[in-house]
Amino acid sequence: MTEQTPDPLAPVLDAARGAGWTTAALSLAGVTDKTGFMERCARGLGLPDWFGRNWDALADCLTDLSWAPRARGRLLVVSGWQEYAAAAPGEWEIAQEVFSSAVEHWRGAETGLEIVLALGPVTPAAAPAATERGEE
Repeated sequence: MTEQTPDPLAPVLDAARGAGWTTAALSLAGVTDKTGFMERCARGLGLPDWFGRNWDALADCLTDLSWAPRARGRLLVVSGWQEYAAAAPGEWEIAQEVFSSAVEHWRGAETGLEIVLALGPVTPAAAPAATERGEE
């Protein structure tokens, strides 16, 4: 029998879902370039087919959430981002600007968006790339 490592993000995601928020855990482990980042976002966040896999399209998807299930609020936890940040610091800076702008866009709205960068090392098995959704 093998012992499973507990998911350190689970309590945060569970608490947000308990408050009626939709949650997503996006693992960027192993991502080292923009193509990989955009693909991981498309799959991991369940972005719509019209997502163009570029910075403007990502910003559009995060500020127009009509494609996503209705929720009281939304929490995105990004883990494993450190490798991408080291491999492509300029791209990572743009990604952070897109994330920050999206959070600011929703600030004060009835349904907010919060994006959290997990600082600790998280293994790919502990941070699923698939979106975990909880609806009201």
